[in-house]
Amino acid sequence: MPGAALAPPLEEAVKDLYTAGITANRGAFTPQWADVMREDIETAFAEARGREGGAVGRGPHRYYVEIHPEQMRGFVELVDHPWVRGVCEAVLGPDYRVVELGFDVPLAGAVNQPWHRDFPMPDETRHGRRLTSLAFNLTAVDTREDMGPFEIAPGTQWDDGARFGHAMFPPRDTYARYEGLAERKYPRRGDISARSALTVHRGTANHSADSRPVLVLGVDAPGAGNDAQHDMAVTRAYWASLPGRVRAHLHCPVVEELTPIVQKHTIEGLVMGDA
Repeated sequence: MPGAALAPPLEEAVKDLYTAGITANRGAFTPQWADVMREDIETAFAEARGREGGAVGRGPHRYYVEIHPEQMRGFVELVDHPWVRGVCEAVLGPDYRVVELGFDVPLAGAVNQPWHRDFPMPDETRHGRRLTSLAFNLTAVDTREDMGPFEIAPGTQWDDGARFGHAMFPPRDTYARYEGLAERKYPRRGDISARSALTVHRGTANHSADSRPVLVLGVDAPGAGNDAQHDMAVTRAYWASLPGRVRAHLHCPVVEELTPIVQKHTIEGLVMGDA
Protein backbone atom coordinates (compact mmCIF):
# COMPACT_ATOMS: atom_id res chain seq x y z
CA MET A 1 0.00 0.00 0.00
CA PRO A 2 2.04 2.98 -1.24
CA GLY A 3 1.82 6.24 0.64
CA ALA A 4 0.73 9.55 -0.77
CA ALA A 5 4.13 11.24 -0.59
CA LEU A 6 5.94 12.15 -3.82
CA ALA A 7 9.19 10.18 -4.13
CA PRO A 8 12.36 12.28 -4.35
CA PRO A 9 14.16 12.22 -7.72
CA LEU A 10 16.43 9.22 -8.30
CA GLU A 11 19.32 11.52 -9.17
CA GLU A 12 19.04 13.03 -5.71
CA ALA A 13 19.04 9.59 -4.08
CA VAL A 14 22.14 8.50 -5.98
CA LYS A 15 23.95 11.71 -5.09
CA ASP A 16 23.01 11.20 -1.42
CA LEU A 17 24.36 7.65 -1.43
CA TYR A 18 27.67 8.69 -2.97
CA THR A 19 28.10 11.68 -0.64
CA ALA A 20 26.32 11.18 2.70
CA GLY A 21 26.00 7.42 2.26
CA ILE A 22 22.28 7.44 3.10
CA THR A 23 19.06 8.67 1.50
CA ALA A 24 15.34 8.36 2.21
CA ASN A 25 11.85 8.31 0.75
CA ARG A 26 9.52 9.54 3.49
CA GLY A 27 5.94 8.35 3.35
CA ALA A 28 6.65 5.72 0.70
CA PHE A 29 4.06 3.47 2.36
CA THR A 30 1.12 4.18 4.62
CA PRO A 31 1.45 3.75 8.40
CA GLN A 32 -1.11 0.97 8.14
CA TRP A 33 1.16 -0.94 5.74
CA ALA A 34 3.98 -0.59 8.28
CA ASP A 35 1.68 -1.86 11.04
CA VAL A 36 1.11 -5.08 9.07
CA MET A 37 4.88 -5.35 8.63
CA ARG A 38 5.29 -5.04 12.38
CA GLU A 39 2.79 -7.86 12.97
CA ASP A 40 4.87 -10.09 10.69
CA ILE A 41 8.10 -9.06 12.44
CA GLU A 42 6.66 -9.82 15.86
CA THR A 43 5.42 -13.23 14.70
CA ALA A 44 8.80 -14.11 13.19
CA PHE A 45 10.69 -12.78 16.22
CA ALA A 46 8.70 -14.91 18.64
CA GLU A 47 9.30 -18.00 16.49
CA ALA A 48 13.02 -17.29 16.06
CA ARG A 49 13.68 -16.73 19.77
CA GLY A 50 12.07 -20.09 20.49
CA ARG A 51 14.72 -22.14 18.66
CA GLU A 52 18.47 -22.54 18.55
CA GLY A 53 20.15 -20.10 16.15
CA GLY A 54 16.94 -18.32 15.26
CA ALA A 55 17.96 -14.91 16.56
CA VAL A 56 21.52 -13.62 16.87
CA GLY A 57 22.60 -11.04 19.45
CA ARG A 58 23.92 -7.70 18.24
CA GLY A 59 24.80 -6.48 21.70
CA PRO A 60 22.87 -6.58 24.99
CA HIS A 61 19.07 -6.70 24.42
CA ARG A 62 19.52 -6.33 20.66
CA TYR A 63 18.76 -9.04 18.10
CA TYR A 64 18.84 -9.74 14.38
CA VAL A 65 16.62 -12.28 12.60
CA GLU A 66 16.70 -13.26 8.94
CA ILE A 67 13.43 -14.40 7.37
CA HIS A 68 12.09 -15.81 4.12
CA PRO A 69 10.07 -13.53 1.79
CA GLU A 70 6.88 -15.49 2.46
CA GLN A 71 7.04 -14.47 6.12
CA MET A 72 6.35 -10.85 5.11
CA ARG A 73 2.99 -10.12 3.54
CA GLY A 74 4.23 -6.88 1.99
CA PHE A 75 7.40 -8.31 0.45
CA VAL A 76 6.32 -7.90 -3.17
CA GLU A 77 5.05 -4.37 -2.57
CA LEU A 78 8.40 -3.50 -1.01
CA VAL A 79 10.76 -4.94 -3.62
CA ASP A 80 8.49 -3.78 -6.46
CA HIS A 81 8.12 -0.24 -5.12
CA PRO A 82 9.16 2.13 -7.95
CA TRP A 83 11.59 4.05 -5.74
CA VAL A 84 13.26 0.89 -4.44
CA ARG A 85 13.57 -0.53 -7.95
CA GLY A 86 14.82 2.78 -9.31
CA VAL A 87 17.49 3.27 -6.65
CA CYS A 88 18.70 -0.32 -7.06
CA GLU A 89 18.97 0.03 -10.84
CA ALA A 90 20.67 3.42 -10.67
CA VAL A 91 23.30 2.37 -8.12
CA LEU A 92 23.73 -1.38 -8.65
CA GLY A 93 22.76 -1.83 -12.28
CA PRO A 94 19.81 -3.52 -14.00
CA ASP A 95 20.77 -7.01 -12.81
CA TYR A 96 20.75 -6.23 -9.08
CA ARG A 97 19.92 -9.08 -6.69
CA VAL A 98 17.81 -9.12 -3.53
CA VAL A 99 19.92 -11.21 -1.13
CA GLU A 100 18.69 -10.46 2.40
CA LEU A 101 15.44 -9.95 4.28
CA GLY A 102 15.52 -9.62 8.04
CA PHE A 103 15.03 -7.28 10.94
CA ASP A 104 16.85 -5.72 13.87
CA VAL A 105 15.09 -5.43 17.22
CA PRO A 106 16.65 -3.18 19.89
CA LEU A 107 14.70 -4.00 23.04
CA ALA A 108 14.41 -1.91 26.20
CA GLY A 109 17.86 -1.79 27.77
CA ALA A 110 19.83 -2.03 24.51
CA VAL A 111 23.10 -0.10 24.82
CA ASN A 112 25.23 1.87 22.37
CA GLN A 113 26.78 -0.37 19.76
CA PRO A 114 30.40 0.14 18.74
CA TRP A 115 30.77 2.24 15.63
CA HIS A 116 30.92 -0.17 12.68
CA ARG A 117 30.23 -0.96 9.06
CA ASP A 118 28.38 -4.16 8.24
CA PHE A 119 31.12 -5.86 6.22
CA PRO A 120 34.64 -5.12 4.95
CA MET A 121 35.05 -2.71 2.06
CA PRO A 122 35.08 -4.53 -1.31
CA ASP A 123 37.94 -3.90 -3.72
CA GLU A 124 35.49 -2.37 -6.22
CA THR A 125 34.69 0.32 -3.66
CA ARG A 126 38.23 0.83 -2.44
CA HIS A 127 39.81 1.14 -5.89
CA GLY A 128 36.89 2.13 -8.10
CA ARG A 129 34.74 4.22 -5.72
CA ARG A 130 31.76 2.06 -6.71
CA LEU A 131 29.01 0.99 -4.32
CA THR A 132 28.15 -2.69 -4.83
CA SER A 133 25.41 -3.16 -2.24
CA LEU A 134 22.59 -1.29 -0.54
CA ALA A 135 20.64 -1.77 2.68
CA PHE A 136 17.04 -0.56 2.74
CA ASN A 137 15.56 0.02 6.20
CA LEU A 138 11.89 0.41 7.18
CA THR A 139 10.94 1.22 10.74
CA ALA A 140 8.01 -0.59 12.33
CA VAL A 141 7.42 2.23 14.82
CA ASP A 142 7.52 6.02 14.89
CA THR A 143 11.01 6.58 16.29
CA ARG A 144 11.43 8.64 19.46
CA GLU A 145 14.63 9.99 21.00
CA ASP A 146 14.39 7.65 24.00
CA MET A 147 14.10 4.53 21.80
CA GLY A 148 17.76 4.45 20.80
CA PRO A 149 17.70 5.98 17.30
CA PHE A 150 19.98 4.79 14.52
CA GLU A 151 23.08 7.00 14.28
CA ILE A 152 25.19 7.36 11.14
CA ALA A 153 28.37 9.27 10.25
CA PRO A 154 27.77 10.68 6.74
CA GLY A 155 30.51 10.28 4.16
CA THR A 156 32.36 7.51 5.98
CA GLN A 157 31.53 4.85 3.39
CA TRP A 158 34.83 5.85 1.80
CA ASP A 159 36.99 5.48 4.94
CA ASP A 160 39.63 2.94 3.91
CA GLY A 161 39.38 0.91 7.10
CA ALA A 162 43.06 -0.03 7.26
CA ARG A 163 42.99 0.28 11.06
CA PHE A 164 39.49 -1.12 11.52
CA GLY A 165 39.14 -4.25 13.62
CA HIS A 166 38.02 -7.13 11.37
CA ALA A 167 37.98 -4.44 8.64
CA MET A 168 34.68 -3.22 10.13
CA PHE A 169 35.26 -1.59 13.54
CA PRO A 170 37.02 1.80 13.78
CA PRO A 171 39.51 2.01 16.65
CA ARG A 172 38.28 3.79 19.75
CA ASP A 173 40.75 6.62 19.30
CA THR A 174 38.74 7.66 16.21
CA TYR A 175 35.34 7.67 17.94
CA ALA A 176 35.42 11.43 18.49
CA ARG A 177 35.47 11.95 14.73
CA TYR A 178 32.42 9.74 14.18
CA GLU A 179 30.57 11.35 17.06
CA GLY A 180 31.31 14.76 15.56
CA LEU A 181 29.87 13.68 12.21
CA ALA A 182 26.98 11.67 13.63
CA GLU A 183 23.37 12.26 12.65
CA ARG A 184 20.50 10.56 14.46
CA LYS A 185 17.58 9.40 12.33
CA TYR A 186 13.94 9.53 13.41
CA PRO A 187 12.00 7.66 10.71
CA ARG A 188 8.26 7.15 10.94
CA ARG A 189 6.08 4.26 9.88
CA GLY A 190 5.95 4.14 6.08
CA ASP A 191 9.36 5.73 5.49
CA ILE A 192 12.10 3.91 3.56
CA SER A 193 15.80 4.68 3.85
CA ALA A 194 18.59 3.33 1.66
CA ARG A 195 22.23 3.37 2.69
CA SER A 196 25.59 1.93 1.96
CA ALA A 197 26.26 -0.56 4.75
CA LEU A 198 29.87 0.68 4.61
CA THR A 199 28.82 4.05 6.04
CA VAL A 200 29.92 3.88 9.67
CA HIS A 201 26.94 3.71 12.01
CA ARG A 202 25.59 2.33 15.28
CA GLY A 203 22.41 1.72 17.19
CA THR A 204 22.18 3.88 20.31
CA ALA A 205 20.95 3.09 23.80
CA ASN A 206 17.23 2.38 24.16
CA HIS A 207 16.12 4.15 27.33
CA SER A 208 12.43 3.51 26.72
CA ALA A 209 10.23 0.55 27.63
CA ASP A 210 9.49 -0.07 23.94
CA SER A 211 11.28 -2.06 21.26
CA ARG A 212 12.29 -0.41 17.97
CA PRO A 213 12.00 -3.07 15.22
CA VAL A 214 13.48 -2.21 11.82
CA LEU A 215 13.16 -4.26 8.63
CA VAL A 216 16.32 -4.77 6.55
CA LEU A 217 16.33 -5.48 2.82
CA GLY A 218 19.79 -6.21 1.40
CA VAL A 219 20.48 -5.80 -2.31
CA ASP A 220 23.69 -6.56 -4.23
CA ALA A 221 25.19 -5.77 -7.58
CA PRO A 222 26.08 -8.96 -9.50
CA GLY A 223 29.19 -10.55 -8.00
CA ALA A 224 29.15 -8.58 -4.76
CA GLY A 225 29.00 -11.84 -2.86
CA ASN A 226 26.85 -10.98 0.14
CA ASP A 227 24.35 -13.69 -0.82
CA ALA A 228 26.81 -16.25 0.60
CA GLN A 229 25.97 -14.90 4.07
CA HIS A 230 22.23 -15.52 3.74
CA ASP A 231 19.83 -18.45 3.40
CA MET A 232 16.72 -16.87 1.92
CA ALA A 233 14.46 -19.28 -0.02
CA VAL A 234 10.96 -19.41 -1.51
CA THR A 235 8.52 -22.24 -2.10
CA ARG A 236 7.55 -23.25 -5.63
CA ALA A 237 4.00 -22.02 -5.14
CA TYR A 238 5.19 -18.62 -3.91
CA TRP A 239 7.72 -18.35 -6.75
CA ALA A 240 4.98 -19.00 -9.28
CA SER A 241 2.88 -16.20 -7.78
CA LEU A 242 5.59 -13.55 -8.09
CA PRO A 243 5.62 -10.97 -10.89
CA GLY A 244 8.31 -11.65 -13.47
CA ARG A 245 10.24 -8.49 -12.64
CA VAL A 246 10.45 -9.57 -8.98
CA ARG A 247 11.63 -13.09 -9.88
CA ALA A 248 14.31 -11.55 -12.11
CA HIS A 249 16.03 -10.07 -9.05
CA LEU A 250 15.42 -12.88 -6.58
CA HIS A 251 18.28 -15.36 -7.00
CA CYS A 252 17.56 -17.79 -4.18
CA PRO A 253 16.67 -21.48 -3.87
CA VAL A 254 13.14 -22.52 -4.84
CA VAL A 255 12.09 -25.35 -2.52
CA GLU A 256 9.13 -27.57 -1.75
CA GLU A 257 9.07 -26.56 1.91
CA LEU A 258 10.75 -23.74 3.82
CA THR A 259 13.30 -24.53 6.52
CA PRO A 260 13.65 -22.07 9.43
CA ILE A 261 16.81 -20.02 8.96
CA VAL A 262 19.70 -20.63 11.32
CA GLN A 263 21.26 -17.21 11.50
CA LYS A 264 24.86 -17.02 10.24
CA HIS A 265 25.09 -13.32 9.33
CA THR A 266 26.94 -12.38 12.48
CA ILE A 267 29.02 -9.24 12.87
CA GLU A 268 31.96 -10.18 15.03
CA GLY A 269 32.40 -7.63 17.78
CA LEU A 270 28.75 -6.62 18.12
CA VAL A 271 28.23 -9.03 20.99
CA MET A 272 29.91 -6.33 23.03
CA GLY A 273 28.13 -3.01 23.39
CA ASP A 274 29.44 0.24 24.79
CA ALA A 275 27.69 1.09 28.02
